[in-house]
Amino acid sequence: MNLLGYKKKALVSRRAKTISDKIAKDHKPIFVVQRHDAAMLHYDLRIEIGGVLKCWAIPKGPSLNAHERRLAIMVEDQPVSYASFKGIIPAGHYESGNVEIWDKGTFVPAGLTLSDNRDKVLLKQIREGNLKIVLVGKKLKGTFRLLRIREKGDNLWLLIKGNDSFAVDYPYDSEDYRRSA
Repeated sequence: MNLLGYKKKALVSRRAKTISDKIAKDHKPIFVVQRHDAAMLHYDLRIEIGGVLKCWAIPKGPSLNAHERRLAIMVEDQPVSYASFKGIIPAGHYESGNVEIWDKGTFVPAGLTLSDNRDKVLLKQIREGNLKIVLVGKKLKGTFRLLRIREKGDNLWLLIKGNDSFAVDYPYDSEDYRRSA
């Protein structure tokens, strides 16, 4: 290969890297809340971090009332492809029952700066037991916090709505807003 051919190849390679970096930076991670009517009705909050869905089971479902704290139990990670699942998990399988998509959208970490690595910030907040995110969904909007309520290593958290313009001042029952997203 001559020098001109090498320079063209290098330029194409640099452009491809710039484009892939821009796509990665512009990618907005997703969240989904699935209503899961298993042995015990609950809602699963799943947020995309590091190429997987970090998951919390919320027995009473999320609330838009900033004064209501909801128990959230951190459960095993799921593949991102699971975010679009809706349907019936057959009897005899783990967590059998009907799964509906209750809400979905995108999110960002609260207070993220342009120089921050989004996934590193989110994983650090999870390790520290204080995850702060801004949701942009059809039902869930604004700031939310997941706060670990036990010692490190325990899976018990609280889901707390931030007191912002999307917060409501009345008791919020997720079942009253059941229509799927």
